[in-house]
Formats: sequence, structure tokens, C-alpha cells
Amino acid sequence: MKLQIFLLILLSSLAACKSGKVQEQPLKSELTTNASGKGPVVYLDFKKGPAHNHPSFVLWAEDLDGNFIQTLFISKAVGTSVYEHGNPSSGHWEAGEIRRPASLPYWSHRRGIQAPDGLYVPTAENPVPDAYTGATPPGDFGIHARFDREPPSKFRLYFEINQTWDWNEYWTNNLYPDDDEYKTSCQPALVYMCEVDLDHPQPEYTMKVIGHSHYSGKTGELFTDLGTITTALQIVGSLTVKIL
Repeated sequence: MKLQIFLLILLSSLAACKSGKVQEQPLKSELTTNASGKGPVVYLDFKKGPAHNHPSFVLWAEDLDGNFIQTLFISKAVGTSVYEHGNPSSGHWEAGEIRRPASLPYWSHRRGIQAPDGLYVPTAENPVPDAYTGATPPGDFGIHARFDREPPSKFRLYFEINQTWDWNEYWTNNLYPDDDEYKTSCQPALVYMCEVDLDHPQPEYTMKVIGHSHYSGKTGELFTDLGTITTALQIVGSLTVKIL
């Protein structure tokens, strides 16, 4: 009898522990780029939103006159135009070069380097150097990205992010039926920005969305009307920056 009571207590305890168990959260990824740079470190703290699903993104700096300073970090596939599933010629997907002008077009046009094919996208032959690239983290992440040299005392940081297959009621798969590049992007890339003044530094800067890029990357325009953007605004949960 005592044994039966003991077993009932044990089973009840195990059930209570199981029902009250807290699910483990994925670890936050921490990345470092351009460790040999001579300028300050930009620490980007990214918390994903409910629509996050393996987006591509880029972080860069410009002066207040809009002159491009440097790329601080970019998803490796976009920075090299070499995608893991880029070449099906062998009968199964292998890594290969694909040109994706709709991926991060605001950054690519601001950077201003035109490839021989006319696109403002890095090529496999002339990629963004490895020091500034990395794999796209699957969840929340932090990036320590260092400037090559001392930037101006006042500058702007930009963050552009894009996620494929995120159609909505406006950005449908037949909105531009003859534009294959549009179909690789769906809702266009979103651009976030904050302004930094090193003479009057803040403990932390919040990057806020300021517009979206061209839907297929034909131009480097920034469109400030976000009325047609829905789930793309939920890729990012929060985006903050510290200057270290």
C-alpha cells in the first residue's frame, strides 16, 4: 500500500514538472566583422519579429551629405551573389552564382559599384570582402561591426532587410507578371535608419523604418509610403545600436 502511494505521488510530481516545464529559447547569435578595423565598433542588436523567416540584410554608414562610407555587415549570399541553392544543373541544388538586384537595392545603389552586367549587385568575381560578410542568423543576433577608420563625428547608419515569398493583398504574385526580379522579392526591402553624433553620444540608438526600396531593384529610390506593407514590417521586432 505504501509503495502504491509513493508511486502515485511520484507520478503526480513528474506530471506537474512536465506541465510546468519552460521551453528552451534558442541562443542569441553573436557575430564579429572587420576585427582589424581602426574605427569604433557598431553593436547592432536585432530581435526578430513574428514574421521573421531567414531574411537577407545589410548594415552600412553614410555621412550627413549622403556619401557612402562603408558596408559594415551584409548577408554573405547577397554580398557574393553566391547562393547555397543557386545551381540545379547537376540534377540537384548546389551553390552557384545568381544575380538578385531586388534583394537589397537601396544599399546596392547607394554603394554605387556597377557590375559589367549593368547591375548594382556584387559579383562572385568582385564580392564584398569576407571581413564584412556572414551567414544570416536564424533568430535574434548581435553584430560587432567595426569601421575601417574613424568616421565623421556625425553620420547615419542604415539597415536594409528583405525576405522572399512574403506576398500580401497588394504585393501579389501577378502584380508585375513580366518582372522576374520582382517575384524574387514580393514585398520590397525595408530600410531602417538612425543618426549618430559622436560629440554627443547616446547610450543606445533605435533604428526606425523610413521607407521601402524599389520592388525589383531597377533603381535606388526610397519610397516613404508604407501603406501597402504588412508582414514585412513584422520581420524586425526591434533594432537598436550602440557605439563602442
